[in-house]
Amino acid sequence: MKYISFTFNPIQENTYLLWDETTLEAAIVDPGCWNRQEEQLLEGSIKAHGLKMKYALQTHAHFDHTFGLPFVYRTFGLKPIFHVKEDQTYRDMPAMAAQFGLNIGGGMPPVERLLNDGDTLKLGESTIRLIHTPGHTPGSASFYLPDSGLLLCGDTLFQGSIGRTDLPGGSFEAELDSIKNKLFTLPDETDILSGHGPTSTIGWEKQHNCCV
Repeated sequence: MKYISFTFNPIQENTYLLWDETTLEAAIVDPGCWNRQEEQLLEGSIKAHGLKMKYALQTHAHFDHTFGLPFVYRTFGLKPIFHVKEDQTYRDMPAMAAQFGLNIGGGMPPVERLLNDGDTLKLGESTIRLIHTPGHTPGSASFYLPDSGLLLCGDTLFQGSIGRTDLPGGSFEAELDSIKNKLFTLPDETDILSGHGPTSTIGWEKQHNCCV
């Protein structure tokens, strides 16, 4: 599995583009592109690699992770896929963004599919498994690719830190449980692709993350 990361919008959110090298089937995870320049950067990378866009995956539905969904829907026809308990956060997101003085232009696309813990998707020859990791939001989820050793965990776990739990629907206790009893059970060599900041590994976080 190949991937490219982009850092988008004023909140410096990480958007990921994943693709199967054999079939060129691709998924975008948390499209946060904010302006036309960022949209063109994402679209240009997709075209340059000849990718066949299949999924728009959301670790959660906060606005910095969903700014680009209208563009992704208009351009590639992709509708978001996320955990079933994140549906209300997705519905509330435009109003939440407005509280921060931000306008979600173009309207949000309809939902493609709601997943449960342990559900899987196929991307070319690879399997993507959803791990429900509540705490940052009720439906926060991580996408685990066991064959590639990749974990896309959104705002649940960062290098040396964890995601905020003081926003609506957040729970510090649930987030610690998600990290300790779900993410930290994965192989130490698993690469962590977080929603903000640099990459890490499960093994490094188990040894050095002072918040857990």
